[in-house]
Amino acid sequence: MTSDPGDLTRILQGGDAAREELLPLVYGELKGLAANRMRGERGEHTLQATALVHEAWMRLAGNQHIEWRDRRHFYGAAAEAMRRVLIDHARKVRSEKRGGDRERVTLGGSEASPDFDADELLALDEALSRLEAEDARAAAVVRLRFFAGLTMPEVALSLEVSERSAHREWAFARARLFELLEGN
Repeated sequence: MTSDPGDLTRILQGGDAAREELLPLVYGELKGLAANRMRGERGEHTLQATALVHEAWMRLAGNQHIEWRDRRHFYGAAAEAMRRVLIDHARKVRSEKRGGDRERVTLGGSEASPDFDADELLALDEALSRLEAEDARAAAVVRLRFFAGLTMPEVALSLEVSERSAHREWAFARARLFELLEGN
């Protein structure tokens, strides 16, 4: 996350007039986050990083009722928007029965990142929703890591916690998601 925190906070709190300045300020970062999410995908994958950013941006910008409180709120919403785009894409892929070949969606950060097919991505989404009900901050860490591609220092900054706390939440979230996914 490289945009100037002061500029971003000013724009986020500036209302509708300032929103015009938001996309140019964060586009490069969002594109980088999306590229991290899509890295490792096959070249012919139908969802590219640019499309992921644009779809997520349309969801963010289209919701005029959101008052962005701060940088953390914005990037959390961006991660959730990217998550929703990927989940919707997975549902579409799963629903296409012709040909039988399914697209693969890769999720994960710099740690070992498994390939998820559409069914696995949907199971992950369900498990993440259950984790959210149990521990909202752990779920936020997962969204920021998996769906926004933030590093652990960036996650800690975004959530306004120490890096050690972010690592602890990440370890808990991975273990809990594994348990929830094994139960399916």
